[in-house]
Amino acid sequence: MVISPVRSNSTDENRSTIVLLSKETEDSRSQSPSSAESHSSRYSSSTTASLSTGTGSTSSDSRPQTLTTSETQDWAGKPRSLVYSDPSPEPSPRASSFGERDTFTVSVTDELREPDADLLSQRRPSIVTDVTDNLLTTRRTNGNLLTPVSPSSSSPSPSSPAPRYPGWLSAVVAPLKGFINDQLDPRDLYADLREIAEGESGSVYVARVLPTSTSPEKDPHSYVAIKNIAIMPSGSPKIDDLQRELTIMKGLSQPHILTMDSLYVDLQEDSLWIRMELMERSVADVIALVEEGIVLDERVMSQMAGDVLHALCYLQSKGIAHRDVRSDNILINPEGVVKLADFSSAVQVSKQKPTCTDPAGVIYWQAPEIRRYMRRGPYNALKVDVWSLGATVWELAEAQPPFSDVTDPTELGNELPPLSQPEIYSRSMHDFLNLCSRPSASRPDPHELLNTSFIRNSSGRQAIVNLLADCRAIEERLSRRQSTDSTGTVSLS
Repeated sequence: MVISPVRSNSTDENRSTIVLLSKETEDSRSQSPSSAESHSSRYSSSTTASLSTGTGSTSSDSRPQTLTTSETQDWAGKPRSLVYSDPSPEPSPRASSFGERDTFTVSVTDELREPDADLLSQRRPSIVTDVTDNLLTTRRTNGNLLTPVSPSSSSPSPSSPAPRYPGWLSAVVAPLKGFINDQLDPRDLYADLREIAEGESGSVYVARVLPTSTSPEKDPHSYVAIKNIAIMPSGSPKIDDLQRELTIMKGLSQPHILTMDSLYVDLQEDSLWIRMELMERSVADVIALVEEGIVLDERVMSQMAGDVLHALCYLQSKGIAHRDVRSDNILINPEGVVKLADFSSAVQVSKQKPTCTDPAGVIYWQAPEIRRYMRRGPYNALKVDVWSLGATVWELAEAQPPFSDVTDPTELGNELPPLSQPEIYSRSMHDFLNLCSRPSASRPDPHELLNTSFIRNSSGRQAIVNLLADCRAIEERLSRRQSTDSTGTVSLS
């Protein structure tokens, strides 16, 4: 389920990143988050903070659109006692409107719907947003995260009966009942919500933590990210997708994995609130600033890759394959820590039988055995993430994903393409890319790659912090440039 130049105003695959919004970008939104959906593009980008929420774009990225696997196949809580009115169920209005209406009884079922396999195979668009300096200065974290949600930690105790959600709402959220914290109202925990991104699965907000005695937050003066997913009376595949993702992530705790820390139901807007750590930007956002002057040093690439390898080592110890490793889903926090996000394509397998048969990921970062699964049968899910990481390092070097110039997906190679300027990179980096793109049977595991000279020669954390500062400086310059009117004068607004 996922900072710099924001790409918007398109219907392509969008990027997954949760960040702070620039104070210059848009007016503060209401605390009642909307659930409007849109698609932000991976490659049609704006380069200023004001464009992160789709407010306009004057620049574009010429790189090709992201293609999903499904597209390429065409080529080959606070309880309230509310009642609902007749006729058919509809999204609930404010609680105060119910007293004047005739009521009827709604039957509630605990039956869980099985996720649709076709829907689970589709990629949800990612989310890209921008950075705000004044919020970053007020938010100082020690790196501590809340314990990820799990049935054991969020379920009410046997001595306290679970609150009843009104009418159809209880039935729709039933698949998530083991993950929802129904003892707290999220509006008592977070305030000053400002929308920073919209995506197919919902909107993302930056929210201020309220210093209340019931808050589980450790820092009462911090900011967090809230992902908002609308709950509809008819249900939604997004609920099933979320249940699957939360089940896989249950109990995961690793410094380089971005978890969904808490899940709440907002009764005012009939929506789910997912609390996550607020990240500054994605690796994809950093890459997008290369054309504006950002320089990506090889040792910084190594540091980023090393952080992801630590995440992959941990996941593989749990039998989990991410299956969608790419620059959109690799996020960076203000302290320069790189984290792997968006587990919507992840799968849990056994080491004895690690095979899968369903497609996953986005084609440019996708291991060749996934692309060929329809012709050659199952693939080893625990091997595909290494290929995708190699493709991401390749993208860091080239500022575009591999095979982005290929129009026929049947012509995609089984190895990563040569770098356009091989002479400027070390032998150890070339060796690393070659190892990542080996055939599945001989491809190294993540822990083996941690011992390569490319990873051992990484830059350290401070270099990434400095890179983030450079990104913010460029975005400020671009923002000033776009505020210049047609006469050449700079607006002070």
